[in-house]
Amino acid sequence: MRAAEADILIIPGYKGSSEDHWQSRWERKLSTARRVDQVEWSKPVVEDWTRSVASAVNAATRPVVLIAHSLGVAAAVQAVPKFERPVAGAFFVAPPDVADEAIRPKHLRTFGPYPRDPLPFPSLVVASRNDMFSSFEAVEDIAGAWGSLFIDAGEIGHINAESGHGPWPEGLLTFGRFMSRLPRPAS
Repeated sequence: MRAAEADILIIPGYKGSSEDHWQSRWERKLSTARRVDQVEWSKPVVEDWTRSVASAVNAATRPVVLIAHSLGVAAAVQAVPKFERPVAGAFFVAPPDVADEAIRPKHLRTFGPYPRDPLPFPSLVVASRNDMFSSFEAVEDIAGAWGSLFIDAGEIGHINAESGHGPWPEGLLTFGRFMSRLPRPAS
């Protein structure tokens, strides 16, 4: 599938994605991408965030591809039962361990625990070995439960602008390969 054939939904995490964040850059670069906005970025409420994700998926007119980062991954996965349209694929980056008692801020835990059922669409999870919001092993475990392709990104932090991943060209190449493996929509 080509990006132009999909409604690409950018789902930022806690506090949103700054202008320098790779998600914001991709949103500007990909013509069919749009951001899923949240009412409150700094005080996330799971019901509000999942409703926003589900509404964006259900309003799509082309095959849906999700690009979620951090808490956006949790919102997307928790929203799956509310999807009325099929999702063609999901590209998940740096999901936090929302079941970890030590995660801060504490209200991130309200998004957990993650469902452990296989996802009903192809997915890819990219994780760093030194992400402050999750252990590598926790992300690898949940990616396995979801049936996701799992990518070890090495020791690169939380994969956001603060960790030096503004443009993140390697991520964009990985996303392009992921998209190319998704089935093209029927004409």
